Amino acid sequence: MEHDPTTGNWAGETKPVTRRGLLLRAGVALSAIGGALLALPVVGYVAGVLLRRKPYQAWVSLGPVADYAERQTRLATYRNPFTTPLDGAAADVPCWVRRIEGEKFQVFAINCSHLGCPVRWFPESGLFMCPCHGGVYYEDGSRASGPPPRGLFEYAYRIENGELLVKGGELPTLSNPV
Repeated sequence: MEHDPTTGNWAGETKPVTRRGLLLRAGVALSAIGGALLALPVVGYVAGVLLRRKPYQAWVSLGPVADYAERQTRLATYRNPFTTPLDGAAADVPCWVRRIEGEKFQVFAINCSHLGCPVRWFPESGLFMCPCHGGVYYEDGSRASGPPPRGLFEYAYRIENGELLVKGGELPTLSNPV
């Protein structure tokens, strides 16, 4: 018989598995599985950013320009163009449309710039008001009073073939201004 100096065994002889060796192998295997489970979300996030094919923005119609009277503000709703069948009514996005004159508009996000509560339009006073913390905005969306740090967020808009279009799919915020 020949002796193998790397394993310390004689040829053909196998070393018995010890409890210590078995627990070491089980510990290494469980650590590898745990590491893979922790790394999976990070890899998915990075791959998702790298593989994003299209921006989540699209021009969405709010209807004909003729539907909006000059010097008036009204609530409009559009369907988020990037929805799934499970989104249901949550995919309907409301916004306030103010037609200044001619083809000049302002389209406001319905959310207060303070904490995101939905603001309401009061035509009698010409003000938008937030019911949560008393934020008030003028008809042009600028801050009037209360805790909001700035005016209402505005959507980018354009007129095409007599239709009012807004850039939908992404809510306007400070991180993605018009």
